[in-house]
Amino acid sequence: MSWLRNPLALHRQRSSDVDVPEKKGASEHGQIHDAVFGNIDVEDAHGPNFRGVGAGGAFVLMTKANFGLGVLAIPTVFAIMGIVPGILLIVGCELMLGYCASFLGPFKIRHPEVYGLADAGYVFGGVIGREVLYTIFSIFMIFCTASAIVGVSISFNAMSLHGACTAVFVVVAALLGFFLSSIRTLSKVSWVGWVGIASIVASVITLTVAVGVQDRPSEAPQTGPWDKGFVLFAHPSFSQAMGAINIILFSSSATPMYFGVLSEMRNPAQYTGAMVSSLTFLTVVYLVIGSVVYHYCGQWVASPALGSAGLLMKRICYGIAFPGLLASLTIFNHISAKHIFVRVLRGSHHLATNTWTHWITWLACTASCAAIAYIIASAIPIFGSLIGFIGALMCPLVAIIPEICMWFYDNWAWDGWRPRGLSAGKAAQAALNCFLLLVAGLFCIGGTYSAVLDLINTTVDNGPWACANNAGSLS
Repeated sequence: MSWLRNPLALHRQRSSDVDVPEKKGASEHGQIHDAVFGNIDVEDAHGPNFRGVGAGGAFVLMTKANFGLGVLAIPTVFAIMGIVPGILLIVGCELMLGYCASFLGPFKIRHPEVYGLADAGYVFGGVIGREVLYTIFSIFMIFCTASAIVGVSISFNAMSLHGACTAVFVVVAALLGFFLSSIRTLSKVSWVGWVGIASIVASVITLTVAVGVQDRPSEAPQTGPWDKGFVLFAHPSFSQAMGAINIILFSSSATPMYFGVLSEMRNPAQYTGAMVSSLTFLTVVYLVIGSVVYHYCGQWVASPALGSAGLLMKRICYGIAFPGLLASLTIFNHISAKHIFVRVLRGSHHLATNTWTHWITWLACTASCAAIAYIIASAIPIFGSLIGFIGALMCPLVAIIPEICMWFYDNWAWDGWRPRGLSAGKAAQAALNCFLLLVAGLFCIGGTYSAVLDLINTTVDNGPWACANNAGSLS
């Protein structure tokens, strides 16, 4: 276990050294020194203010990073598992992800030089830990951006009644994502999050009312008798059950992105409150919307769920949700690009100064991330398959396992292979964390197996770079 105290770890600083503009680190010239970004002009005159996010902005960015694509797939969980197991799985997964996310704030305060998972990996795992987590997180973010591109293309198809080739809509979505995500600071991106949350909430409420008043779901037989298929307990296969878990994990798997939000907060000590509020909001909305839509649609719920209320309402719901889907794309590509941008320019004055090097590097990062995500979105154009694959393969590797390693690094001292300073509370928490590592391994292996089977089955009729409508039926 010597890797937990790697001698190559970054220099640790006391929590009191974390720079807060109104406290330590503020200068008479309106600058602060940040352990990640260097000297920052808080007045935004000579460079971007990378420490301008308040508690409200953090809440909306965290919430919008999750809330959008995920809620559109949550009703499918109930269709697979039944209402009771679906509720238990959602609550259980949200508690697990929130528990792991709670380690980010204290870790950032103890190690203010940490910007993201890669830096955290360097602290507890040295160079190898940094490079492994940098690669995994980069892939995860690109796939999240790709899923957002698919979501926007579905919205275009639904609103226009497949007015153009889907490949064209994917290109347009990628370009919009590039332009909007090129806003340089999360504090200025937060307004996109507010608009996005409002539009998604309005859309799913409209959907909920629509499925409640319709005669039968649009996916069900429109003539003759039909079986809703609403059950308390379903009997899914192992692959189907893991597919449902994949959806839930994806719906709240943005927790590792919280590091980027945390690093741009004015006061990192406010992180935990914003995070808990965000995940509580998500859990309540997922339970209410998912269970109500499933109650009215049963086995005939569509994925994404906005297609469950008939053609007209689908167009209306997607029109209302469009700003929210675009907001998800903006935030995903911004964080993906910022993750690379900080590493490229870290230690240079170009990182927080309006120089040509700064701008060229930043735009190159946003453009390259959008381009790679476009390729993935075009190669895997099926919404459900894409989010299932991300949820299975990537989420445990970025949202559970590294966070537990952070806890062990800061809370567990070792003399060789023997723990030092052991208390009953820490021993119990260590046992819980070890159990969660096993659960994460099960999710990763079993979920990937399920996602691969789903990809094999769906790509038979839906090939890459196809023009076929990815928004479902036009009738």
